[in-house]
Amino acid sequence: MTLLDDVAERDGWRCWVCDEPVDPDMSVNDPRGPSVDSRTADRKAKVTERLAHRACNTRKGAVQVVIPWPDSLYVVEPAPLIAVAERLERKGGREVVGRCPTKQDAQDAADWLADRFSRLVPGMPVTAAVEPGGGQFLVVLAASRR
Repeated sequence: MTLLDDVAERDGWRCWVCDEPVDPDMSVNDPRGPSVDSRTADRKAKVTERLAHRACNTRKGAVQVVIPWPDSLYVVEPAPLIAVAERLERKGGREVVGRCPTKQDAQDAADWLADRFSRLVPGMPVTAAVEPGGGQFLVVLAASRR
């Protein structure tokens, strides 16, 4: 198998940037076609290759990737997820990633984060929890140090 096939099988044929499915039969020259990419624009960083759509990979270029929070979630001041992933990978610990007005909003965000991080940083056990604080609900991610 090729590197592309190995990476794609490991990642479940999902783009790490947009989290949408990647069609294995699409041409690698098509914008929605598969490509191998790293999770960072820093060429010196030692990061495992990941599957991305050709367009997502090209758009990323030499700028920091931004993983968008879904519009369906009601989160105030959501944290930039790539930076959170890098800190949790490096140090472990806990990090507040957003505030929500209701417990249900916070639980929806926590559920989405747990699912998204399982693909964003495979192999890093991350838990998402909801904690009350200051009349609102905090969404907290936690990971043990690797």
